Amino acid sequence: MKLKQSLIAAAVALAAGAAQAQVSDGVVKIGILNDMSSLYADVGGPGSVVAAKMAVDDYLKSHKSNLKVEVISADHQNKPDVGSQIARQWIDVDHVDAIVDVPNSGVALAVSQVVRDKGKAFLNTGAASSDLTGKACSPNTVHWLYDTWMLAHGTGSAIVKTGGDTWFFLTADYAFGHALERDTAEVVTKNGGKVLGAVRHPLNTQDFSSFLLQAQASKAKVIGLANAGGDTINSIKQASEFGIVKGGQSLAGLLVFLSDVHGLGLDKAQGLIFTETFYWDLNDQTRAWSKRFAAQNGGKYPTMDHAGVYAVVLHYLKAVQAAKTDDGTKVVAEMKKLPTDDPLFGKGRVRQDGRKIHPAYLFEVKKPSESKYPYDYYKLRATIPADQAFRPEKEGGCSLIK
Repeated sequence: MKLKQSLIAAAVALAAGAAQAQVSDGVVKIGILNDMSSLYADVGGPGSVVAAKMAVDDYLKSHKSNLKVEVISADHQNKPDVGSQIARQWIDVDHVDAIVDVPNSGVALAVSQVVRDKGKAFLNTGAASSDLTGKACSPNTVHWLYDTWMLAHGTGSAIVKTGGDTWFFLTADYAFGHALERDTAEVVTKNGGKVLGAVRHPLNTQDFSSFLLQAQASKAKVIGLANAGGDTINSIKQASEFGIVKGGQSLAGLLVFLSDVHGLGLDKAQGLIFTETFYWDLNDQTRAWSKRFAAQNGGKYPTMDHAGVYAVVLHYLKAVQAAKTDDGTKVVAEMKKLPTDDPLFGKGRVRQDGRKIHPAYLFEVKKPSESKYPYDYYKLRATIPADQAFRPEKEGGCSLIK
C-alpha cells in the first residue's frame, strides 16, 4: 500500500514538473508597458502595475498554484519607436512572455507586430484603435477593454438620437484620434447627422485656444473630443474658459476616464456623456475590488484601464495553466477557448479576432450636488449589451475570420 502511494506521489510530482517545464525559464514574465510620466499616466501608469500584481496574487491564491510569475514595467513615452525597442529588449533579453496595457494606438500597433513576429502575447487594454481587431488583427493580440468602434457607437449614436446632429471634431493627431474621429463620424452620418469639420491637435499640447476657436466658429451643436487623458482635461478646461458650453454648444467626451473627471472636478465635468466598460461603483464586486485597489494605489480609485489590466492578466494566467505553456501564440488561442469570468466584467469571451466581449455603459457626470461620497461621479444612463457593444466580427476585415 505504501509503495503504491509512493508511486502515485512520484507520478503527480513528475506531471507537475513536466507542466512547469513548459514554462520558459520556469517563470511567467509579464511586462506592463505604458505612459508612466505624461498625459496618460493617471489613466494607466503605475496604477496598471498595481492592478497586474493584484491579479497575480489573486490568481495564485485562488488556484493554489506554484506557478512563478514576475511583473516588470517601463515607460514607452508615447513613441512607437521607443515602445518597439522596449518590446524587443524585453522579449529577446529579459524573456518577457506577455506585454500588457500600452495606451497610445500608434505604440500599440507597433508592439502588436513585434509580439506577433516573436510569438509572444500582447494583452492590450490601453489602446483604442479598432484596427487592432480589424485590418491589423493578430493571432497574438487580445483587445480587452474598449475600442474606437464601441466608443463611437455608444456615445456618438446616443447624442445624435437626442438632437446633437451637427458635429465638429477636436482630434489628437495620431492613430487613436484618427480612428476615433473616423468611427464616430460614420455613426453620426448613419444616424442622419452631419460632420461640419475637424481640426487635429498635437499629442500632449497645452494650448487648445486656436483649435477651440475653430470648433466654436463651426456652430456645430456638438464638439467631439477625439482625444484622451491630459488632452481631454485641458480641452474641457479651456472650452470652459471660452464659454463654449454656456454659448449653447455641447462637448462630447469620446474617451473619458475616472481620472479625467477627478482632475477636472464635477463643476467643470458635470453633464459630460461618455461610454465606459467599467465603473468602480457599479456593483458590490466592483466596489470591493476598487477599495482594495485604492488602498494599494495611494487612495486613488481605479480607472477602466486599471480594471482591464487586472482582468486580462487573470484570464491570461488561467490560459497559461490550462495550456501548460507560456508560448504566446498557444496561450492566446487558449484565452479564446476559455470563457472569461472575473469580478469586474463578469462572464464573457474572447472572439477569434482577439476582441473581448462584455457590456458597455453610457454614463453622465453628476452635478456637484448629486455626489454623496468620494469618487461618486457617474450616473448610469444606459447599458449596452455585450452582443451590441462591439463591432460585428465579420465587419472588421480581420484576416483571422474565415
